Amino acid sequence: MKELLMGNEAIALGAIMAGVKVVAGYPGTPSTEVLETIAKRNTGKIHVEWSTNEKSALEVAAGAAYTGARSIVTMKQVGLNVASDPLMSLNYVGVKGGMVVYVADDPGPISSQTEQDTRHFGKYAKIPVFDPATPEEAYEMIRDAFDYSEKYGMPVIFRATTRVCHSCATIEVGEFPDPKEGEGFVKDTNRWVIFPKLSYENKKKLEAREVKLSSEFSKLKYNFVNGSGKIGIACGGVSRAYVYEAVNDLDKDKKRFKIFNVGTPYPFPNEAALDFVKDIDKLICFEELDPVIEDAFTYLCGKNNIKLEIIGKRTLDVPNAGELGVNIVKKILAKLINVDFDEMQERFSDLPSIPGRPPVLCAGCPHRASFYAVKQAMKGKEAVFCGDIGCYTLGNAAPLDMTDTCLCMGAGITIAQGLDFSEFDKDEKSVKFAFVGDSTFFASGITGVINAVYNKANMIVCVLDNSTTAMTGHQPHPGIGKTMMGDVSAAISIPKVLESIGLTKVVTVDPLNQEEAIGTVKELSVLSGVKAIIFKSPCVALVKTKKSAAVDKEKCIGCKKCINELGCPALYIRDKKACIDKALCTDCGLCKTVCPTKCIKEEA
Repeated sequence: MKELLMGNEAIALGAIMAGVKVVAGYPGTPSTEVLETIAKRNTGKIHVEWSTNEKSALEVAAGAAYTGARSIVTMKQVGLNVASDPLMSLNYVGVKGGMVVYVADDPGPISSQTEQDTRHFGKYAKIPVFDPATPEEAYEMIRDAFDYSEKYGMPVIFRATTRVCHSCATIEVGEFPDPKEGEGFVKDTNRWVIFPKLSYENKKKLEAREVKLSSEFSKLKYNFVNGSGKIGIACGGVSRAYVYEAVNDLDKDKKRFKIFNVGTPYPFPNEAALDFVKDIDKLICFEELDPVIEDAFTYLCGKNNIKLEIIGKRTLDVPNAGELGVNIVKKILAKLINVDFDEMQERFSDLPSIPGRPPVLCAGCPHRASFYAVKQAMKGKEAVFCGDIGCYTLGNAAPLDMTDTCLCMGAGITIAQGLDFSEFDKDEKSVKFAFVGDSTFFASGITGVINAVYNKANMIVCVLDNSTTAMTGHQPHPGIGKTMMGDVSAAISIPKVLESIGLTKVVTVDPLNQEEAIGTVKELSVLSGVKAIIFKSPCVALVKTKKSAAVDKEKCIGCKKCINELGCPALYIRDKKACIDKALCTDCGLCKTVCPTKCIKEEA
C-alpha cells in the first residue's frame, strides 16, 4: 500500500519491515517521530520504550541484540554524546542480532545547541555509518543497515539530517512481518565481558573489518555515479537532493557535471571513489555538516598521487556552518561554470523575505509564572539563574531574562554548584538558582543534585514540573506513570526522590498562585544548603480551557506593565490600551496579578 510518509516515519516502518523486536530511545527533535511511529504501528509484538536517557536506551537495545533479536535505539545528535560511553565499548564487544543506532543531526542548528556531525563519531568509534538522502532511500536503506549489522556482529549508525527526517514522500509499504526473535542470551564470558586483552584482540578485528567494508560499500547501490561531465560533484545526505535540483537548472544536457552519491560515508567507498575521479578535471563537495566526504577525497587522492583540484568547505567555497539549500548550491556551481546566477534569479526578486519567528513560551505557560515568581522574589538581590535544555530555555528572552547560563541537559544544576564554590570565601554570596524540567530531572538531573548535597553546595533547585516532555512533543517520562507500551506504572515522585537525597527543604507550589510562589522563593533563599522548589502546573497544551481573560478598556491606563514584564504572546496594544487575543489566552491569571488597576477579568 502506498503511504505519504515523513522521513522519520519511513525509517520507522523500514525498521518494522526489518523485523525489529526492541525499540528504545530518548525524545529529541528531529529524531522523535521514529520511536513514536513504531509505537503507533506496534501490534504488541515489539517492545517500545522512552528510556530515562540515551545511555540507558542504548544499553537496553544492546541487551536485546545480545540475544540475537533486532533492536534500534533513537536519539538526536547531542543525545549521542550521552550514549557514547556504552557505544564505544559495544563496538569492541559486538552484537548478535542486528542493532541500529539512529541519530538525527540538526544542521542550522534549528532546535539544538550544537551542529555536530555524527559521521565523525562513526570514524572515531569505527562504526559504519549509513546516510540517506531521501525518505524513500531511508525506508530501504535501514533494512540494509540491519542486515550489515547482523552479518558482521556490529552496531551500525544510521544518520539522517533534519530535512530528511521531516520531509515527506509517497512510499509503497509492504505487509509487516513478525519481529525477528533471538535465540536467547547464551553465556560466554569471552565474548560478552569486556577485558583489556579482549579489547586488544577485537581492535585488530575492527581494523580488518574497516578495509573489508570499504570494499563492499564500493559495490553498494547507495554509492553510485550519475552524469559524464568533467566537473565532479561529490555529495551525501540531503545535499544530494539540492545538487540534483541545481544541476537540472544549470546543465540541461547533462554534459557538464559528473555526480558521485555517497550513501555510506564511513567506511568510505574508496574503490568506487577512485574510479569516479579518473576522468574529471576538478571536484566540488556538497555535504552537511562537516567536510567528511571532502577530507576523504583529499586523503584518497594524496595517498594515490592523484593531482585533482578539490573545492569545498576547506577552501571556503562552500559554507562551513548552517544548512545548505538549492540556491546556495546553484550559486556556487553557477560561478564554477561562469553563469550569471543573479540573472537566473531575477524572476524571484519581488518575493518578500520570510519574517523571523523566534520561539517563545506559549500563552498561559506555567514556566512564565515560575520565572516571574523567582524574579519578583529576588528583586533587589544578587542572584544567578542557571538554565537547562527544554521549553524553559525560552526564559532567557526579554522581558523575563531569567536564563544566565545554558550548556546541556542537567548542567544547570552542576553549573550552579561551580558558581557557588567559586565564591566560598566571599562574605556576600549571590543566590544560585538552577532551573530544570521534570523530564530532564529524570534524564540527567538527579546525579547533579546528589553531587550538590554530597559536596555541601548552597543553591535552590527549581523543578518546573508541567507533567510532560513538552518541547519534543509531549512524550511520557518516569514521573507520569505511563509507558509507550500503554502500560500504567508507578509514577516516580520528584519530591520523594529529592527528600531521599537529603535536601534541606523541598516545597511544591503552584506557580500560578503568585503570592504563595513568591513567598516560598523568599523563604528558601535565606536558608543554607541545597533546597528545592517544585513549581507544579500542567502544560497548557495538555489541559485545554474554554476560558480567556478580557481587558476592561475603561479601567486600562495603557501602562503596558502586563506586556513589558511578562511577554505573553496573547497580550498586545491597540489604541493605547492593552488587549488580549482570545484565541491564545488560557486565562492563567498571571497578567491579573501584574495589572496595577485590576482591569483584567475572566471571560467565558
